[in-house]
Amino acid sequence: MPRPTILQIIPKLDTGGAEISTLEIVDALVKCGATALVATEGGRLMGEVEKLGGEIVPMAAATKNPLTMWANSGKLAALIRQRSVGIIHARSRAPAWSALIAARRTGIPFVTTYHGAYGGTSGLKNAYNGVMARGDAVIANSAYTAKLITERHAPPAGRVRIIHRGVDLAKFDPKAIPADRLAALKASWGVPEGRPIILQAARLASWKGHHTVIEAIHLLAQRGQLGEAVVVMAGDAQGRDGYREGLIARIQDYGLESRILLPGHCADMPGAFALADLAVVASTEPEAFGRAVTEASSMGAPVIATDIGAPPETVKIAPDAERTGWLVPPGNAEALAQGIATAFALTSADRAALRVRARAHVAASFSVERMQAATMTVYDELLGTSLAQAFAATTLHRN
Repeated sequence: MPRPTILQIIPKLDTGGAEISTLEIVDALVKCGATALVATEGGRLMGEVEKLGGEIVPMAAATKNPLTMWANSGKLAALIRQRSVGIIHARSRAPAWSALIAARRTGIPFVTTYHGAYGGTSGLKNAYNGVMARGDAVIANSAYTAKLITERHAPPAGRVRIIHRGVDLAKFDPKAIPADRLAALKASWGVPEGRPIILQAARLASWKGHHTVIEAIHLLAQRGQLGEAVVVMAGDAQGRDGYREGLIARIQDYGLESRILLPGHCADMPGAFALADLAVVASTEPEAFGRAVTEASSMGAPVIATDIGAPPETVKIAPDAERTGWLVPPGNAEALAQGIATAFALTSADRAALRVRARAHVAASFSVERMQAATMTVYDELLGTSLAQAFAATTLHRN
């Protein structure tokens, strides 16, 4: 049977979990010999699609204008017919409506990945969000997300598949990062040599909990428990300049300018987590998955995350002999401060053992190959193909 053509659609290919997952599925499809198309408006990762062997289809996929969305559905239907597309896979709500209409017009399967918790859960907004639960297969990126889908949209039994996001263990490997690369990244942040690093890798948005981190660091500094540690808040403001200025003002109020740094977007996340003595995921709203947890764990960085959303699925806290990190209540600076103090109080032997456990946990349950294979299986179920078998063969060959 000829390998199929799969079309993914996403608003923009900038930084983010949905965008990275798009690239990872392009990679898997190409390795299987399938054709991988990505309809998108643009973004800094477009070139990566082509490097992997995929093809970009330019489209105003980020629009929420109903007329443009309707026009996009016609363009997608034409593309499906012209390129014999077997499945259209939507990764965001606005383009999902265009994709759903195109799929129904052409009779091909419609797949969605429910990447976020999505606000506005009643009335018109819930109906708008509901397109992400109307796939012939609905991929949830965590058990938490699957529960949300079921509660909010009640899709037919058997439609929802839990496929956790994956980490590229070859890329996120402490042994793969040369010392000069780490030194250059640390210098770009302005962190003096020998200072422990607490890393918060998150875009600058209020729900990511930056203010909670600042308050926790203030508490630790007041108590003399911070030592020489420096906090690096690595993330793009994405136009939220007022929020960034507010963070800087709070940092200055506490006299923590030399202790809390905001270097902006970081393109080298493996290097960033390799430098981290501790990673913090302080989200005050639920993370649908939270890639930072598994990426940090893959690099052996202890993790403190809030105990809402998906992190309880990715951080093991009990028993202590299996611990990979800590969970704290959201928005609780005192609990976060205590968690940081506990993490830094670990003996060298305990820290080394935790690093080994954390990476093994990710390798067993959250590898990118596991995610790719599971997605190929979903495609196979809808098309009667053997992509998962072909992908397994490429994995065996690489290993």
